[in-house]
Amino acid sequence: MLDQAHQAVSEALKAGADYADVRINRLCQERYVVRDGSLEEAEAPEDFGIGVRVMKDGAWGFAAAPCAASEVGDAYPGLVRRAVKVAHDVAPSRREPLRLAAEDGHVGEYVTPIGQDPFAVGLKSKLDLLRSASDSMSGHDDTVARTASLSLRREEQWQASSEGAALHQVLVRSGAGMSCVSAANGTVERRSYPASFGGNYRSAGWEFVEGLNLCDHGERLRDESVALCHAPLCPEGEHTLILGGSQLMLQIHESVGHPNELDRVHGHEVDLAGRSFATTEKLGSYKYGSEYVNLVADSTVAGGLDTRGYDDECVRSGRWPVVEKGVFVGYHTSREWAHTIDEERSRGTARAEGWYSPPIIRMTNLSLEPGTWSFDDLVADTEDGAIFADTVRTWSIDQRRLNFQFTTEIGWEIQDGKLGKLVRRPTYQGRSPDFWRSCDAVCDESHWDLWGVPNCGKGNPMQTAEMSHGASPARFRGVRFLN
Repeated sequence: MLDQAHQAVSEALKAGADYADVRINRLCQERYVVRDGSLEEAEAPEDFGIGVRVMKDGAWGFAAAPCAASEVGDAYPGLVRRAVKVAHDVAPSRREPLRLAAEDGHVGEYVTPIGQDPFAVGLKSKLDLLRSASDSMSGHDDTVARTASLSLRREEQWQASSEGAALHQVLVRSGAGMSCVSAANGTVERRSYPASFGGNYRSAGWEFVEGLNLCDHGERLRDESVALCHAPLCPEGEHTLILGGSQLMLQIHESVGHPNELDRVHGHEVDLAGRSFATTEKLGSYKYGSEYVNLVADSTVAGGLDTRGYDDECVRSGRWPVVEKGVFVGYHTSREWAHTIDEERSRGTARAEGWYSPPIIRMTNLSLEPGTWSFDDLVADTEDGAIFADTVRTWSIDQRRLNFQFTTEIGWEIQDGKLGKLVRRPTYQGRSPDFWRSCDAVCDESHWDLWGVPNCGKGNPMQTAEMSHGASPARFRGVRFLN
């Protein structure tokens, strides 16, 4: 496949392109959902295709098509002609010519380290695991839905560029989760494990799914979902908030990750999802959080959903600070946008959903660095009436990623230095920088975990990307709660 990718690049240069890159992708997926012990969804789609991107006269052109592996040689000549024509036609309307940051022509291979190939595990074993997880949540009359799900993904990619890049990558991820819904006392409540919206996901093999030990958590989810139906709503007003890791990861995603995607800052998301408050004059000086807030982007961290060797512009993966001791110091960039903040190289965060899409800036794995507190000591140090909340239920954030509101599945009031009374639907709101500035404690590495997001949407047309966020519980002062 690499030979054919190189041939397509050569064809593009002959057709007049100033630059060209080609991606050939094979994608295999599996997804199963068991509800109340019965199989509800089962799908195993596969696709294969080629995308050609060229730059001519300072403008992009892109063309793509599905095909079989044996048909790539027949497909690319027409795609090359279409891509070059698109660039030629678009060039007169450009505001200014494209400027690509310099990049070496990397030659290499990256394969996700896995213990057991999840696609080699038999279907019966997969469904038995999900049925057992669903059954583990049974046993109470108020329970109305018991769901367990499994999701697997394997992408193989061949990339070549006119700068000499020749790359082969195989990216594998696995994930699973469960949820229990109960209805009583005029309300309906859900509890999820290990996180909401399908569970947790990791760049790993079947060993990650087995390590979740889904069945061990069924009774707890059942009992908590029932108890929430009878629990009081979380009290409104201003309270100290301790966020659990699975909720904090979404806070990172929405209020830090998206605001520092550089194309968004320059207005390339306005029509779909808005811009960003983290504008370029703030870089290097803006107080994004307190001194305890250190957020690091890392496309090399073990297990991250965006852990890979290279991005879709053939740029090598890396690690860099985004917020350092509270100061905003780094963006997610691409080769097209790096020069707008006077950087000579891309950070390697341009990705496409598949062969059918051109790459755009996507946040990579972005994590809050651990602090020094144990969880028990942090709770013991926190005043009565504070709230510990975890596991997102609903959320909303404005078009600049500035004002937000989150509701979690569950919360507890802190009483006498321990988790006390259960409270229902903690709902907190704030402004992104004010919220992060109010952080005064972060739990240590023993409480840190990596949480996968498999369904982040961005772009027009919409593209879905995957990434992870690491976090351990953290404390925030003076947070406003709604009833």
